[in-house]
Amino acid sequence: MVNKEKLLELRHFRCVLAVAHNLHFARAAAELGISPPALTKQVQETEQLLGTRLFQRSKRAVALTAAGALFVIEATRALAQLAQAQEVARRAGRGELGRLDIGYVASAAYAGVLQDQFARFRASHPGIHISAREYAMDALPGLLDQGRVDLAFVRPPLHLPDGIDMVVLLRDRFVLAVQADSPLAGSGVAGPTALAQQAFIVPEQELGTLEVSRRGGFAAQVVSRPGSLLAVLTEVSLGVGCAIVPHSVMASVQLRGVCFRELEAPQISSEIAVAFRRHEQAPAARAFITQLRAAAIA
Repeated sequence: MVNKEKLLELRHFRCVLAVAHNLHFARAAAELGISPPALTKQVQETEQLLGTRLFQRSKRAVALTAAGALFVIEATRALAQLAQAQEVARRAGRGELGRLDIGYVASAAYAGVLQDQFARFRASHPGIHISAREYAMDALPGLLDQGRVDLAFVRPPLHLPDGIDMVVLLRDRFVLAVQADSPLAGSGVAGPTALAQQAFIVPEQELGTLEVSRRGGFAAQVVSRPGSLLAVLTEVSLGVGCAIVPHSVMASVQLRGVCFRELEAPQISSEIAVAFRRHEQAPAARAFITQLRAAAIA
C-alpha cells in the first residue's frame, strides 16, 4: 500500500539511481559515500513509499524490475530538471537572466541613445528579455516609482520622486523647426527678434521654448501642445506654428514641409538621461544600472 503521508525526498532518488547505474549495492554505496546497509535502507524505504519493488535482488545479481526501469527514466529527468532550476536561480541572482520593462521618450530613440544602450546590454546579458514602450514624459517618474517600469529614458529637467536617481547619457542642443514656406526657413540662424513674432507648438520638454523666450525677452505665444515630437513636427508641417526641438530630431527625422534652423548663439543645451530606483533590488535591473553609470557623462 502506498504511504500517502510521506513523500519521496532527493536522497531517495539519488540512492535508487546509484544502484541502477552500478547494479551493485556496495559499489553504489561507495559512490554515494554511505555504508551498504544505509543504502539498502534508503532503497527499501523508497520501495515502501512507492508501493512496488524497484529491484530484483539475489546473492549474485541486482536487476531493475519493469517498474524500476520506468522510475529510473523519470527520476533522471526530475534530477536534471532540478539541476536546471538551481542553475536558473543562480544565473537570475547574478543578473544573467530575467526581464526588464523600459519606458522611454521618443527623442531618446531619435538620438540613438536607447538603441545603443540596448545593444550593449543584450550583448553582455543575452538571457535577459527587454521590452520597451514609449510613454508621455510626465508619466515616467510615477511609473518608475510604482515599479511598473524598471528604467526610464527621459529628457531633463524633470521632477523625480524621492528614491529615484538619474544619470545623463547625452548632451544635445535645441534647434528651430519651421514650415518650409515660412520666411524663417530661408534664414541662416533664428534670432529672438524674429522668434518673438511666431506662434509656438510646444513639445513635452518645454525647456527649449522657455529658454528662447527668456533670452529674447518675450512671452512665447503657445498655440498647441500636441504631445509627441512627431505630432509636434506634423503640426509644424501644417503651418500651425514653429517649434523648438532637440537637434537629434533634426538629424534623424525628415518630414515633408518641415525645415530646421539653428538658433542664434549661445546654444541651448538639451540632455538625455536615464532614471532608475536608487535602491533597486532586482539583479537584472542592477546590471543595467551598472552599465548606465559607466556610460554617464559628467
